[in-house]
Parts: sequence; structure tokens; C-alpha cells
Amino acid sequence: MPAASPLTTLTVITLRPDRRRWGLAQMGLLPRQFAQVPGLRFAKLLGSGFDFGLRPNLRRYGLMAVWDNEAAADMFFAGNASWQQFRQHSTELWTARLQPLQAHGLWDGSNPFDYAVPEAPTQPDGPVAVLTRASIRPLRSWSFWKAVPPVSRAVVQAPGYVAGIGLGELPFIRQATFSVWESAAQMRQYAYGHQHDGRHKDVVKRTRQEKWYSEELFARFRVLRAEGSWDGQNPLNRPERA
Repeated sequence: MPAASPLTTLTVITLRPDRRRWGLAQMGLLPRQFAQVPGLRFAKLLGSGFDFGLRPNLRRYGLMAVWDNEAAADMFFAGNASWQQFRQHSTELWTARLQPLQAHGLWDGSNPFDYAVPEAPTQPDGPVAVLTRASIRPLRSWSFWKAVPPVSRAVVQAPGYVAGIGLGELPFIRQATFSVWESAAQMRQYAYGHQHDGRHKDVVKRTRQEKWYSEELFARFRVLRAEGSWDGQNPLNRPERA
């Protein structure tokens, strides 16, 4: 019987309004506790901002994790004491189980999504997710943040876009975006096609020319399944997807 493969998860956490201070405290406390979680290879508790931007959303967080196998993830989400506190202090939790299709670049000096996945389709049917993460050079941060709002407004109007969130490890300089798309073809059409205004491609080009990042990572995932709710629904169960 083949060994179970690793699993990546992304959880969007929406805290109760009276738990904002508690959530901020977890940004300092929880990373030390991750080292004690069995089967956890990589984890980041990430803050978020409204509309992918600079204004922080102190009720919403993201937990990005890579597990030795699905059983390790199940054990954490079902019984870990720290995680149960998040459940108690939240109004919503949405967790996507992800299978890497492509990942290049570095996150804190390594690529956490560079692991073998048996029989991974190169052109998967169904939804895909995209993660982009970068450490922004301080002297380039103004250019970066000036370019972000127009692109953020454009992406939510793109055909096939399902949901997205701006995440960050440190305000202004360690940032990430996570987005879900109905299909890989629609995601590629937005990123590389000629049917939109081209602002996304222009920003990507500028990141290279102006050397905005000291470290960056891009990953694309097959969405195996998702459970829970995000803004009152599971984005993958919207009526138009039925």
C-alpha cells in the first residue's frame, strides 16, 4: 500500500468582534506552539487586510500549513487545544485542502510545497487556488502598495474568480495573496490572457524590473475539497457552481 502523501491546508478564520486583541496576541504565541504539533511540517498564522490592501482586518486571519499526511491534519483540526480556542473565538472557519500543482520560489529560505504528489493532474478539472507570497524590499514598498489597489479591484471582476484574501506575516513588507478560481483555464486567462486591462501583467513585469522583492514564492494548487464558511457561505458551493 503506497504511503500517504503530504497535504497542504489554508484556513480562513473570522473572529468574533470582541476577540480582536486575542487574535493579535496569537500572532506571537501560536508559532512557538506549532513546533509541538505532530505531523506539522510548516505553518504560518497570517494577518489580513481589507480588499487585499493596507487597512488591517483584525477579525480575519489565515492559517497556512503543510502536513505529513491527511491524518495529521485531521488530528490537529479535531483535537488540538490551541486550535479549539480559535473555534471557540470565531464566528466562521473555512478550510481548503490543497494539492500542489506547481510551486517555485522560497518562503523563509525554503519551498514548503515542493513535495511529491502521486498522480497529480497537470490540467485538473474543478477549482484551483493560487498563492503568491513576497518579502518586499523596504525601499520599494511605496511602489508596491501604490500598484496593488487597481489590480485588486480588477481581479474580483475577472471571469472564474471565486474568492480571495490578502494575507501578511509582517505589516507592509511580508505579504501574500490567496485566491480561488473555478478552473485553471480561467485563472490563466486572467493572469496571461488579453481579455482584461493588463494591469496584472504590468505589475508582474515591474516586480522584475524594479526588484521589489527580496524573496518570493508562487504556488498553484488543486482544491481537493473545502469545508466551513467564509463570509456566510462556502465559496465553492455558490449557487452558480451547482
